[in-house]
Amino acid sequence: MSFKIVRKNESVTYQPAKHYDMRATRLHHSEDVNQGNITVGLSHFLPGGGCEYGSNLKESIYYIIEGEMDLEVETGTSDETKVTLYPGDSFHCGPGTRKGIQNNGTASAQMLVILAEPK
Repeated sequence: MSFKIVRKNESVTYQPAKHYDMRATRLHHSEDVNQGNITVGLSHFLPGGGCEYGSNLKESIYYIIEGEMDLEVETGTSDETKVTLYPGDSFHCGPGTRKGIQNNGTASAQMLVILAEPK
């Protein structure tokens, strides 16, 4: 068994691919613990900031803490769904799901991001 505690001043900032006008902080990485498969981050999006439409190979959960984020996600048909997420709202998708997210509000937004490696 292993564990890792991260204090608020110990988070690591990084620039994820295809993201813009935002600051990402990594709180926990899957490599931090034995046989871990979860990465957790806190993303801060300026107004107009977001992530380009695309996919990744991880299961993803987005939880809106503050502000609002517009989400565009593929539905499995030729249609795409667009919805605004508000504080307390969350979004969960499987690996390979195409999606994009953008802060179209007038204030900064904070989003907790949880990523799980495929089994």
